[in-house]
Amino acid sequence: MRNTDPESGNVTAPSSFAASWPPVVQPGYPAHRRIVEAFGTEVLLENGNIDRKVLGDLIFNQPDRRHLLNTITHPEIRKEMMKETFKYFLRGYRYVILDIPLLFETKKLLKYMKHTVVVYCDRDTQLARLMRRNHLNREDAEARIKAQLPLKDKARMAHHVLDNSGEWSVTKRQVILLHAELERSLEYLPLRLGVLTGLAGIAGLLYLLARYLLPSP
Repeated sequence: MRNTDPESGNVTAPSSFAASWPPVVQPGYPAHRRIVEAFGTEVLLENGNIDRKVLGDLIFNQPDRRHLLNTITHPEIRKEMMKETFKYFLRGYRYVILDIPLLFETKKLLKYMKHTVVVYCDRDTQLARLMRRNHLNREDAEARIKAQLPLKDKARMAHHVLDNSGEWSVTKRQVILLHAELERSLEYLPLRLGVLTGLAGIAGLLYLLARYLLPSP
């Protein structure tokens, strides 16, 4: 499971593994309504979607408002994450990538992660990419980076580190090797067998109850 740092320019590496995450902050979701109630309609684009840049500008220098946003979005994200993970588990996938901002900062989901992956780049590269991507000045970019743990600290805590400091071809090679390692792993088997055994037991119990409760023909 990957920890993502949205300010490091690491937008291509996770897309090599998995599709985008369910849009829990899109119109129609509870989190969307609560964000608008808390931060006002100025955080909306014309189509009703959340303007992530405007919202980011509002919260990054205000810890209280950032905490408020996290309390709104994190429970909804966790529910969608568990639902999607279980779906892929039942479909037979050997592993699922969870792209989780603030994984190491909050530590709330670490206990559920068998593997953690940090996509790393040096701080100068991180700063330059963020300024270029978000059209920020140096001061604003540094403020956003300081809002999270330093990447070097996250790298020390991760099971795997992908170095994204150089050319994409180098990063892609690391992604392929990690994918091969995870595909070879049999760590998923005990959990899958346990769940299947449990489901079989429940099915058997329901069958016995049905035979006992329903009248014989």
